[in-house]
Amino acid sequence: MKYLAEFIQRFESRPFFSIRDARIFLKKKRISAAYLHFLLHYLAKRGKIHRLGKGAYTFREDIMVAGFAFQPFYYGLHQALSLHGCWNQATNPVIITPKRVRPGIRSVMGANIVVRRVRPGMFFGFERIQEGNQWLPVSTPEKTLIDFAYFRQKIPEEAKRALLRKINLKQLNACLKKSPSWVKKRVANALKE
Repeated sequence: MKYLAEFIQRFESRPFFSIRDARIFLKKKRISAAYLHFLLHYLAKRGKIHRLGKGAYTFREDIMVAGFAFQPFYYGLHQALSLHGCWNQATNPVIITPKRVRPGIRSVMGANIVVRRVRPGMFFGFERIQEGNQWLPVSTPEKTLIDFAYFRQKIPEEAKRALLRKINLKQLNACLKKSPSWVKKRVANALKE
């Protein structure tokens, strides 16, 4: 394990790294692809790194880095409600991405995450929020409301009241201009309720 210390030093401060990043780093050291796979397997077996998804790893113990395996992405729906302080319930991280990935529940680091796919034209309306020692992309309150309509999910009543207090109507209208008409109707119905 000649390059183990250098490898750890290079990638442990990042929220995640890809197998491509590792390959580029070790290529300078003239390391073979077989050694790279052995190194990653060794670190994963020892519990030093965690696999986030296909070709994505992290040294961190924080489940909130899981979204970085699906870049570009943002956290949305129930997770966004929690991060905006509208809901106090514990939630599984909900990752929204325009990438062609299999949507559904996945297990990462012994916890569940939910991956939702959005069409590229609906990939907008997120901001960076500091969570712990990292900045995460999270849907704005306006986009959170739109996403609940887009994915045809009901917002819990207590969270809905808190979310509506945070919504800026001017920004909501700007976001709705980018949305399909059926989403606009569902948002209008949600606002009337």
